[in-house]
Amino acid sequence: MEIDDRLKKTYEFKRVYKYGNSTADRLIVLYVLKKKNDNMRRVGYSVSKKIGKAVVRNKVKRLLREVYRNNKDKIESGLDLVIIARKPIVGASYKQIDKSFNRLLKRSKILKD
Repeated sequence: MEIDDRLKKTYEFKRVYKYGNSTADRLIVLYVLKKKNDNMRRVGYSVSKKIGKAVVRNKVKRLLREVYRNNKDKIESGLDLVIIARKPIVGASYKQIDKSFNRLLKRSKILKD
């Protein structure tokens, strides 16, 4: 059974940044940290104030959460993921964000076989 949880604490994010691998494209940066002996997949979202005011940041975060939710069945378990929004994401559609996220999943080689 796979369990999904959120990264919430600063030290959890820092650990992924320090020891994980990153992949990026125009809209999203994806950090991946593989964990041993753990069946849990955890995800954190980072949307900087540079993206916009609170309403805009929350909308972007909701879009990212939805993209992850719709694709989580394709992703291996035992990972910590951090999804970071880049500035051009503000004008992007759901379809563009989904395509971008899937491209990053393939590049980071964390898709199930």
